[in-house]
Amino acid sequence: MSKNVLVRDLDEETLEKLKKKAATNNRSLQEELKNLLEIHAGPDIEEVRAMVRESLEKYRAEGKMFSDSTIDIREDRER
Repeated sequence: MSKNVLVRDLDEETLEKLKKKAATNNRSLQEELKNLLEIHAGPDIEEVRAMVRESLEKYRAEGKMFSDSTIDIREDRER
């Protein structure tokens, strides 16, 4: 269920910056504000760490391992 939010007393300079940002991203002001709010309301660093830890544990439980990319990076740099 979606809800509406009203922001009062936003200064003109801030509003203009948000409008420019929306235009740069080919979005309406409403879409841009919704996107910004959703990003900032997303998971905090501890939640992200827990998700990564969980994924890594699952990956390892399946017997998979990440390869060491050091050799590949060195080879690319030497080209």
